[in-house]
Amino acid sequence: MKKDIHPNYSTKTLTCSCGAEHEIASTKEDIKIDICSQCHPFFTGNEKTIDTAGRVDKFKKRFAAKK
Repeated sequence: MKKDIHPNYSTKTLTCSCGAEHEIASTKEDIKIDICSQCHPFFTGNEKTIDTAGRVDKFKKRFAAKK
């Protein structure tokens, strides 16, 4: 392998907008993200399926009418 051509790969701190910090290995210096596993609805269990005005039912009705 050639020497001195690879980037500096070391442990960095990833900071989320919720205030959580995670240690990761990266070539970038300052890493800030908007959402992480501690505040994402899928991981926290606050996920909600929103079916406003019966969109699924409307789709099924339209699809059935075309058959």
